[in-house]
Amino acid sequence: MGGESSTATPVAARRDALAQFVDVEKTYDGVTLVIKGLNLSIHDGEFLTLLGPSGSGKTTTLLMLAGFERPTGGRIEIAGRSIEREPAWRRNLGMVFQDYALFPHMSVLENVAFPLSVRKLAKHEARAKAMAALAKVKLSGLEDRSPGQLSGGQQQRVALARALVFGPRLVLMDEPLGALDKQLREQLQLEIKRLQRELGVTVVYVTHDQEEALVMSDRIAVFRKGRICQLDTPQALYERPCDSFVAQFIGENNQLAGRLQDQHSGVARVVLATGPTVLATTVGDAVNAAPGAAVVLSLRPERVVLGDHEAKRAAENAFRARIVEVIYLGDHLRVRLAVVDTSLELLAKVHVGSSPASLGVGLEVDLAWSARDCLALAQT
Repeated sequence: MGGESSTATPVAARRDALAQFVDVEKTYDGVTLVIKGLNLSIHDGEFLTLLGPSGSGKTTTLLMLAGFERPTGGRIEIAGRSIEREPAWRRNLGMVFQDYALFPHMSVLENVAFPLSVRKLAKHEARAKAMAALAKVKLSGLEDRSPGQLSGGQQQRVALARALVFGPRLVLMDEPLGALDKQLREQLQLEIKRLQRELGVTVVYVTHDQEEALVMSDRIAVFRKGRICQLDTPQALYERPCDSFVAQFIGENNQLAGRLQDQHSGVARVVLATGPTVLATTVGDAVNAAPGAAVVLSLRPERVVLGDHEAKRAAENAFRARIVEVIYLGDHLRVRLAVVDTSLELLAKVHVGSSPASLGVGLEVDLAWSARDCLALAQT
């Protein structure tokens, strides 16, 4: 498992954590555990994303931290204080939802100032803080409008200002950009990250969007069936996933099934089910796999080199392939290839500026990849 284990959190990490889950479990029906033995330390000032498919446990984990769900077992702490039985309103957390949750009868300014009025702050001081929060999210001049007069992106900015206005140390975000179009979503991703860095606030962010997680996060916890499969930096998750599930979930990926022939010094010889034998780097549980064990190879499409004779000579894996499909995507081409004399098909990504002059359907090309870019992983 990469990074920090979901079943054993180091004592030092627990002592330094702003928030943590210790042996937390959750069941709704008394039988099936939707969260299983969760140990997770959230560092002060970090942007931590909980990523996973629907039903994996990421939203339940966030709701338990927020106080909207109570754990069945274990302990949740914030700043060293056990809070699993403390009501949500006493936890002093900022919260941003996908559906904005703004009060339609209040103005933008009143919505943002609401957490301050609940805390009995003087009106003039609350107004000043709310106006400053609106300026931070680039909504100055819209304070007298109602939420219904704003676009979806503007409403989400209001919700973000409201979550930040009272200066919480910890802000929770539950798929806050899920209802927005792609361009606006990408713009707000960068703005949320900028605000998080400027304010030094800790963010726990739930999403099922892998690209969003890679762009925004300091660390990502990948959930599956109520457990954390891997907790690590975006780069580590992408470059060194712990198993085939994480490899497939984070980024685009060629997954090739095969059996381990042998391995030496971290390099494995794998016989693919589609015919050829290739060299790969063993990671995770595959490091200890015995000859004959089933493994899955992870090969990122951008690591497949086409039409480069020098690369072919230098690479441990080199083949001849026929182009089956070429899709133009602006900055790169997606090229689907069938390796000659095998049933192996691969996807390659080729930058437009560096691609061979002609990549037409039916053309035969050289392709190659290095063993270090092809990971042998345990099947999940």
